[in-house]
Amino acid sequence: MAIDLTYAPEVTALVEKTRAFTREVVLPVEDEHGGDITAAGGDALRVELQKAAKEAGVFAPHAPVEYGGHGLNMTDRTPVFEEAGYSLFGPIALNIGAPDEGNVHMLAHIASAEQKEQFLAPLAHGDVRSAFAMTEPSPGAGSDPSALTTRAEKVTGGWKINGHKYFITGADGAGFFIIFARTSGQPGDRGGATMFLTPADATGLKVGRHIDTLDRAMIGGHCEVFFEDLFVPDSGVLGEVDQGFAYAQVRLGPARMTHVMRWLGAARRGHDVAVAHVARREGFGGKLGDLGMVQKMVADNEIDIAATRALLTQACWELDQGGHASNATSIAKTYAAEAIFRIVDRSIQMCGGLGVSGDLPLARLSREVRPFRVYDGPSEVHRWAIAKRVIGAAKKAAREAGA
Repeated sequence: MAIDLTYAPEVTALVEKTRAFTREVVLPVEDEHGGDITAAGGDALRVELQKAAKEAGVFAPHAPVEYGGHGLNMTDRTPVFEEAGYSLFGPIALNIGAPDEGNVHMLAHIASAEQKEQFLAPLAHGDVRSAFAMTEPSPGAGSDPSALTTRAEKVTGGWKINGHKYFITGADGAGFFIIFARTSGQPGDRGGATMFLTPADATGLKVGRHIDTLDRAMIGGHCEVFFEDLFVPDSGVLGEVDQGFAYAQVRLGPARMTHVMRWLGAARRGHDVAVAHVARREGFGGKLGDLGMVQKMVADNEIDIAATRALLTQACWELDQGGHASNATSIAKTYAAEAIFRIVDRSIQMCGGLGVSGDLPLARLSREVRPFRVYDGPSEVHRWAIAKRVIGAAKKAAREAGA
């Protein structure tokens, strides 16, 4: 089987344009405001950066062409998203940040023509932001989505939703919500969930407090959201009733990989900063970069970057072939989340006191990438799922051999 790891000329050109745009336009804004998107201007800044991205020809690389995007598949998104992620504000500028990027992907695959016109088109164009409301406070859905407690009851002409969501990224200022609610069964059942689309200003939907977290670069915060007799018409059902868990896989696997792409870019910036520092910093009779212990950290960073890219490439290839790629995305996400943190942590160590100061971007990069070991499924849950699949296959093979 031939293996070709090159990109088409138009993808390579987009990568180069994204690299220049991110470093020349976006990075200075991030550095000026210490990576805090709220302090930098929030939605007003988003609109400004996205306007600049459109002018530079790098906006919405993932969105369908008919909605103003470049229509890249998962494999071709990888180097573009990585270059955008070199700045914490880069994904916002290109309209490829969470949760909007994942919502664009899911709506393009599942939404009806009318829903695409009402929700996908303005989201892809950057006219609005969105939120994906699945996670709930204990004992509701979290790493175990089957614990879903938010319920939608059928009423004349639609559905009435009641529930409490928690840690909903981008909720403050979102133009619309995708709501994950139980339409049959009980908490703990693996089926019985449905996705609903609703404008954010609908009666019965309330965005509560911002949950204080380590990260500061995700626009709209991580919020509590409450539904009190929220009415959603039948036209607001996304896909089919009771098929929400299956549809979630359309979004979650690819979204994990795009998180890897973006934060790998951030980790690369940290590595570049550290290498530049040790190459010029004098100490112990020479350059720090000439010391064996420092060289080991540089080498380990290079290894983690290369290994993350390799696992990401495999998972994205499987997704592009039309599979769920459950195992490949779990492996890539788990390894990457830990490797990306290691890369930034080593970079801090190489820079000593400067590394933990605000004079370099490393401290803020550390606070942004640390949550990735929790977001989109904790490493422990992915390891459990990987092991369960492997052992299940072995048990099946043993049964078949015994027969």
